[in-house]
Amino acid sequence: MHIYIDADACPVREETYKVARRHNVPVTVVSNSFLRVPPEPLIKFIAVSDSFDAADDYIAERSDSVCVVITSDILLAERCLKNGASVLASNGKPFTMDSIGGAIATRAIMADLRAGADMPNLGGPPPFTHKDRSKYLETLHVTLERLKRVGK
Repeated sequence: MHIYIDADACPVREETYKVARRHNVPVTVVSNSFLRVPPEPLIKFIAVSDSFDAADDYIAERSDSVCVVITSDILLAERCLKNGASVLASNGKPFTMDSIGGAIATRAIMADLRAGADMPNLGGPPPFTHKDRSKYLETLHVTLERLKRVGK
């Protein structure tokens, strides 16, 4: 098993490390800019180039059925799901093959709305809450337990 974190703007890196330590699962933090990670054998930082989608490409190329990918990037989530990976958003919501199509459609609609010159500011995502953090911890733990059972 392996956890990949799409680390740019990821608010749950520390929570991921905590759960990974408990399950003894390696974590790779991927970003196109330097991020400090704990100096531990289980946790590795990979700096990719600043080219468009370099971090996404790195993660997608390595994701498979025994990986958990942490990302809020819907298009990366889709790529990893197609490889068989488990994919979680930082709020603990799992992406699935059943839900990804709707998420992509919503993303496209929102992009179209934002592109309209006369549209008011639609704002960004809702604020990240303690409840989101707790849900994420629980979902990551359950996902790793499920992967352990499947791997036996």
